[in-house]
Amino acid sequence: MASNPPHDRRDQLRQIESGLLEGEQVIAVYDAIGTGTGFIGLTNRRVIVQDRSFVGRKVALTSIPYSKITSVSVVSNKSWGGSFFSTGAIAIHVGAQTYEVEFRGEQKSHHVHNVILHYIS
Repeated sequence: MASNPPHDRRDQLRQIESGLLEGEQVIAVYDAIGTGTGFIGLTNRRVIVQDRSFVGRKVALTSIPYSKITSVSVVSNKSWGGSFFSTGAIAIHVGAQTYEVEFRGEQKSHHVHNVILHYIS
């Protein structure tokens, strides 16, 4: 496991670390903004998305093996102007399902995109 992978919140990193499989390593854990998604974790085996959109305040951690991802998209919003206010989003396509995750800052969305693309190529 990387000694200190990029992450926004230590509690999210620890949640991902607590569920690692043997030989699995954390690449990054980023907090998400907007409705539904709490955070995204990237490991050398899978993408882990926390989904808070369930009825009754239920929360799901969804593991998506890289082999099941059919494509990944970067969605940018530069309408706010400067990079301080800009956001970036990615869309992860798994069969008919799409997981969209929005971040503060475009650097995180590009990093997530590039990691996923590396593992699905």
